[in-house]
Amino acid sequence: MLTRDDVACWVLKSAVLPGEVDPDWQPRTEVETTRCVRRTYRVDLVTPGDPVLLWCSGRVAPGVHAVGTVVDTDPGGADVVVRWTRLADPVPRGALLSDPVARDAEVLRMPAGSNPSWLSPAQWAAVQALIPSAGRT
Repeated sequence: MLTRDDVACWVLKSAVLPGEVDPDWQPRTEVETTRCVRRTYRVDLVTPGDPVLLWCSGRVAPGVHAVGTVVDTDPGGADVVVRWTRLADPVPRGALLSDPVARDAEVLRMPAGSNPSWLSPAQWAAVQALIPSAGRT
């Protein structure tokens, strides 16, 4: 079972690309969304201020498409409010699979797993190194 010390960053998965979530959401801009998560003990570990990644799955451009911060959680429910910044250049799944640390991330090992997934401190550092600084605000 995970603890807060295990998790450096949460990962929320979506089959929908950012431009389909909100057609006005341009790279390097922010949006705030409410995401549904599976009600498990993990939701109790999520707190405002935690970093989070938007992982888009599927055949078209799978990978990390946005970085964000947890704004709020539903104490008894299954919703997480996140403020996202869309990356100018998403980090492709292949780049993560090529990284010796990131490739062991749960989202890559168990892509059909439920939300939220997570990254360890070492995995989060590896993913941050792959995010072009021009893609962040």
